[in-house]
Amino acid sequence: MSDTAVRPLSGLKVVELGTLIAGPFASRILAEFGADVIKIESPDGGDPLRKWRLLYEGTSLWWFVQARNKKSVTLNLKHPDGIDVLRRLLADADVLVENFRPGVLDKLGLPEAVLRELNPSLVIVRLSGFGQTGPMAEQPGFGAIGESMGGLRYITGFPDRPPVKVGISIGDSIAALWGVIGALMALRHRDATGGRGAGQGQTVDVALYEAVFAMMESMLPEFDVFGFIRGRTGNIMPGITPSNTHTARDGRHIIIGGNGDAIFKRLMVALGRPDLAADPSLADNAGR
Repeated sequence: MSDTAVRPLSGLKVVELGTLIAGPFASRILAEFGADVIKIESPDGGDPLRKWRLLYEGTSLWWFVQARNKKSVTLNLKHPDGIDVLRRLLADADVLVENFRPGVLDKLGLPEAVLRELNPSLVIVRLSGFGQTGPMAEQPGFGAIGESMGGLRYITGFPDRPPVKVGISIGDSIAALWGVIGALMALRHRDATGGRGAGQGQTVDVALYEAVFAMMESMLPEFDVFGFIRGRTGNIMPGITPSNTHTARDGRHIIIGGNGDAIFKRLMVALGRPDLAADPSLADNAGR
């Protein structure tokens, strides 16, 4: 998309009350599609992500990725003047993205009831470890916990070794994307009920563990119907083959994704084994 093109979210005002990954990643996506994102940072160093991992001239390169296309405002939310500025920013905002622990906004004097009174059309995107309600709502939640409770870590790794984590913050990122999807749906609802300033705002409540669990494909019905518990299978996906990474004689790696019938037949011809393309024992992926 060129710099002069009108982006789909141009004209939307987003206020971000987030740190590190989930909340800032969600607002980053909104910003990349044209939203005007105002990121609120604390005066005591700002978002901790500024100092995470590899630093370039004193600032994290990850920060440059996560904060691009945003405007940053420093506010002391422990001071009444800071809260007053925040209230004025929210009064005409379209979306609020926050990933505080549930209850923090209430302590700041900004529970949902107050936010709705301030701006009835506001779409509120809330990302947390365990959601805004329930017995674990007020506990701190991190990507590691969400990935574990959601099932991702249990199935990642090899069967003879402990579970492993994916090499990126996948749980937070998945939750952020669900938050963006929810925000877009809520904005559609707002526009359908009167539009900006008159339409009905909604709250998007995303829990990290639920966001990860939603990616677990057919594992729940497989357990319900067959009692099958998916475990760690290394770098293969049970029942989907050939689809794997293989090491060649020269030590280099090749990825083969031939698990569709038409692709499998072409693959067998390319490998000089057209007979396998018609082998009835390879007609389906059952048990492979």
